[in-house]
Amino acid sequence: MNKKDLLDRCARDGEERILLARVLDKLELTQQRDIPAHTVFLSPGEQGAVRDLLSAWGRPRHLFWGGYPDSERNICFFPAGWQEEDALCSDPEGPLTALEAQFSPNASLTHRDILGSLMGLGITREVLGDILLPRPDLCQVVVLRDAAPILLSQWESAGRWKAGLQEVSLTRLTPRPAQVKTIRDTVATLRLDAVTACGFSLSRSKAAALIASGKVALNHRECLKADRPVAEGDVLTCRGLGKCVVKEVPGQSKKGRTMLVMERYQ
Repeated sequence: MNKKDLLDRCARDGEERILLARVLDKLELTQQRDIPAHTVFLSPGEQGAVRDLLSAWGRPRHLFWGGYPDSERNICFFPAGWQEEDALCSDPEGPLTALEAQFSPNASLTHRDILGSLMGLGITREVLGDILLPRPDLCQVVVLRDAAPILLSQWESAGRWKAGLQEVSLTRLTPRPAQVKTIRDTVATLRLDAVTACGFSLSRSKAAALIASGKVALNHRECLKADRPVAEGDVLTCRGLGKCVVKEVPGQSKKGRTMLVMERYQ
């Protein structure tokens, strides 16, 4: 399959086609010149699109990495033939670094406050990874290493609070543990509407309405089909409600319903 046919098959719209074409450019750079390459930061939905693309391309070696385990925003890294896939994670001079901003003890900043102050500098979201708030007065931001000098020289405050800024190792990152609720229930069928209703404590009709309105994503890809099958390991996200992961499908109950074990991130 040539590049054009692959993009025709995998891209859902023009914007996604541009994204996937850029990913293929990075992949071809690695394959043709045997040098490592990587994308900009990708959202979970963009990562889903890239995974579909790479699967259709033949599953070339790659790694999604955002500076720490279970990061949400990640780059897609294509290692050279002489590199191990996990070389990126331990490389102190790799493409990612972190900035740590210390604010006044009286500050109580939110993710929106930090993101707004960074975007106000005129940089794009694609150079920024996850924004971590270990404490109300402390912020850590994963960034592309090339963008770090600009941020170090220009990022001075968030809201009315001055920032004491320094570059830190990725090993210093301290993400907050996720708050997870385990849900054990049964469903009549492993359709998307039934599993969404189970995971988010909704009626099935309400879940179907959310799916039809484009608010539900399966594995970070919008899905408008209420009857789409769901499997163990799938991730369901619903705008305004959060994320659920199907951890186990143990089998059938005595009444013939499908048992589910899900984790809901709050």
